[in-house]
Amino acid sequence: MFVCHGNICRSPMAEFIMKDLVRKENLTSQFVIASSATSTEEIGNPVYPPARAELKRHNVYCYDNKYAVQLKKSDYDKYDVFVVMDSNKSLNTQPCK
Repeated sequence: MFVCHGNICRSPMAEFIMKDLVRKENLTSQFVIASSATSTEEIGNPVYPPARAELKRHNVYCYDNKYAVQLKKSDYDKYDVFVVMDSNKSLNTQPCK
């Protein structure tokens, strides 16, 4: 699980880059890769267009149906690794609902 403030730039970019790397190694069935936000500001918004364009520039596919979601307490049971995209945000991952 990649985590950033809004889940429209950094964490979805990391999600899709990791999915691309895993796909190229034929390991997709061995990973569950996702991204989420610590805040509610962008929930429901799509990936930021410049972020999507940068992924495309590097031939990394970004799903059209990716919308910002907030990190939930249940995510801690689902994912083994959390990559927080900003050291300032690591504190925000503690009080999940």
